[in-house]
Amino acid sequence: MDKVTNILMVGVGGQGILLSSNILSSAALRDGFDVKKSEIHGMSQRGGSVFSHIRFGSIVYSPVISRRQADIILALEEMEVLRWIDYASEDCKIIFSRERILPAGTTSYPEGVEDEIRRLCPNVYPVCPDELKKKIENVKTLNVALLGILSDFVSISDASWQSAIKEFVPAATLESNLKAFQAGRNIISEK
Repeated sequence: MDKVTNILMVGVGGQGILLSSNILSSAALRDGFDVKKSEIHGMSQRGGSVFSHIRFGSIVYSPVISRRQADIILALEEMEVLRWIDYASEDCKIIFSRERILPAGTTSYPEGVEDEIRRLCPNVYPVCPDELKKKIENVKTLNVALLGILSDFVSISDASWQSAIKEFVPAATLESNLKAFQAGRNIISEK
């Protein structure tokens, strides 16, 4: 693989962006890719924006994705997609949870967020968190289920994904995380 794959993961503190980016990075490393990762989580304890850049390929020189270069944006909160949409490449795939977390100091969620995402990007894969939660055992594994969806769009082996999940999740939650990952993988094939 000569082309570098650029994935931007975004969300709000406490949603599991850092865990997800660690799993993705480890899975790519296990498949022999050069991997670089950069993350910001300064306000994560207060519900602030959290993001992680993950880049992998045969040789990667920088951990930071340039604007208009993200191949995939994975968002655990709907409005975070719009915050980071400038990073989307022309054919970027946007996977996002329709999870809605009110911005600080507001009393209502902005209207038309998904419509605007669709206007700006043709390859949109929204996920209803309530529907996905019915397919997984533990709602805290929603981030891993979304990784399962992402896995359909990258060239990383199933064995590497499973090993990476095992490396980063607590042993007591391993089975529920593996099931959540598989439930996410099944979503694209069900559509």
